Amino acid sequence: MPWQECCKVDERLRFVARVLEGEKIAVLCREFDISRKTGHKIFNRYRDCGLEGLTDRSRRPYRQANRLPFQVETLIVQLKKEHSSWGAPKIREKLRRLHSDITLPAISTVHAVLDRHGLVTRGRKPRYRSQGTALSRPTQPNDLWCADYKGEFMLADKRYCYPLTITDFASRYLLCCDALATTKEVYAFTVFERAFKDFGLPLTILTDNGVPFASASAFFGLSKLSVWWLRLGIGIERIKPGNPQQNGRHERMHLTLKKETTKPAGKNFLQQQAKFDNFIHCYNNERPHQALRMQYPGELYTPSPRPYRGLREVTYPFHDRTITITQCGRICIGRRKINLSTVFAGQDVGIKEVSEKIWLVSFMHYDLGFFDHETGRVECAKNPFGAKVLPMPSV
Repeated sequence: MPWQECCKVDERLRFVARVLEGEKIAVLCREFDISRKTGHKIFNRYRDCGLEGLTDRSRRPYRQANRLPFQVETLIVQLKKEHSSWGAPKIREKLRRLHSDITLPAISTVHAVLDRHGLVTRGRKPRYRSQGTALSRPTQPNDLWCADYKGEFMLADKRYCYPLTITDFASRYLLCCDALATTKEVYAFTVFERAFKDFGLPLTILTDNGVPFASASAFFGLSKLSVWWLRLGIGIERIKPGNPQQNGRHERMHLTLKKETTKPAGKNFLQQQAKFDNFIHCYNNERPHQALRMQYPGELYTPSPRPYRGLREVTYPFHDRTITITQCGRICIGRRKINLSTVFAGQDVGIKEVSEKIWLVSFMHYDLGFFDHETGRVECAKNPFGAKVLPMPSV
């Protein structure tokens, strides 16, 4: 049996009709499940206004104690139309200068008036779209390392394995291949730090635009991992999205890795890592490479002359202030909080006033963007990483 639909106006009309036929209001109120007060109100409205009295009335209050006078609202709209580039703070100040005898509305109230009249433009912040960088083809070891995650595969214990691999571009030396359970950056930090300690620092690292090497929501696609590389004086190169052939040497190594270590896969992570370790030794020291004129990568590779010594302090002698970014990714100046990005959490940035109440934010020797005293976020500068990210000169 379907639900019986009813309309409030129709029910009120039925109620009034039965009252007019002589039925008791008290009995009808019990039947319609309403109070006597409501029943008498419905009947009195019908007697005073007819059928219109049975419709719903507006619940808007007759007066609003704090409502902005319409004269002031009209003046705000008029000022905005005369000065289309002015925002709520400037319009409020102009009101104060023109009419000192009126009670000034808050800046938020002025903004609400402008918004209500369709005079506020909401510009959408353009989303960063990775374009890749210029790619180099060095011939010396440690000038360029390549890093990537080989496609995940399932172990015998039904857990997925995500191998993180790092190779040297010139010699094709396989620096490491670690069996990881996830692509989270905290584990990538550990792998790269061990590689830096064992082999030294490269000049540049080539990756794709995926996590944890890049971040689509941060400034210029930077991630915490790539910010750490910049702090170490390592440049960044990225392939174009959807073009894995630009990292073809590394992808070719992945094909050999897949054939020799994943068919069949290990029973667990320990067994799979043992397979990877055996592959690293064979790949570097026993397997001739046609691209290397049948030489072993181990015969060509030498560790980097740049040792890993941790992070050095960053100074900004040509800026007005040096500020440490909070863990929530903000620049705090007194009580003001300016949103930057969480990928810079804990990092020092330089602040310099380049114009009246306009500040430039720099990280190392890269200009990130600008902010003023009215907005609470940093607007991006021109992408300094678009063409190529060069390393900071080492001291």
